[in-house]
Amino acid sequence: MSGEANIYLIGARACGKTTLGRRLSARLKRPFVDTDQRVLLRTGKTVAQLVAEGGWAAFREAETLALSEVAVFTGQVVSCGGGIVLEQENRDLLAGGRVFYLKAPVEVLAGRLERAPGHAQRPTLTGADIVSEVRQVLAEREALYLGCAKVVLRADLPLGALVDEALAEIDRLEGRQKKQAPDQG
Repeated sequence: MSGEANIYLIGARACGKTTLGRRLSARLKRPFVDTDQRVLLRTGKTVAQLVAEGGWAAFREAETLALSEVAVFTGQVVSCGGGIVLEQENRDLLAGGRVFYLKAPVEVLAGRLERAPGHAQRPTLTGADIVSEVRQVLAEREALYLGCAKVVLRADLPLGALVDEALAEIDRLEGRQKKQAPDQG
C-alpha cells in the first residue's frame, strides 16, 4: 500500500462512514477497510453475537485488535465503528492518520437508524428509544470525536457534496491544491 496516511472516518452510527468511505476509496484508488467487517472476519461473529456472548467489552477488545492490525498499513480509507474513540489505545492509533469526524444532528442519525435494514442486527447501547440513545451517545462521545478529528464534515450533506468536501480536505491536509472533479453520486 502507498505511503500516504490512512484516512480514518469516525462518528456515530448511521453518520455515513461506510458509504463515504467506499466512495472515497474508489475516487482515491485506495483500499477500503471497515473495522466492523474486520471484527466479523477475524472472530466469525457479528457485533450482536460478540456483545451477547461477552458484553460490549468483548466487542471493544476485538475492535481494538482490528484497528491495530489495520493501522500497520498506510494508504487506506478506514470506516471505524462508532465507539472506536472510547479506548485511549484506539485514539492513539487514529492519531497516526488523517481523522475525519462525520457530524450529523441527532434527528438525522435517528431517522437513518429507523430506516436502516440492519438496525435490528445492532444491539442497543443504552436500552432507550432511538432518539434518546443517539442523543445520549453523542453527549458521551462528542468531545472524543472532536479531540481525534483533524477535519469535521457535515454528514447531513448530500453524498456528492460530502465526497467533494472530503476530497478537498484531503488535498489540503496532504498539501495539494489541485481541484477535484465534482462527484456524480
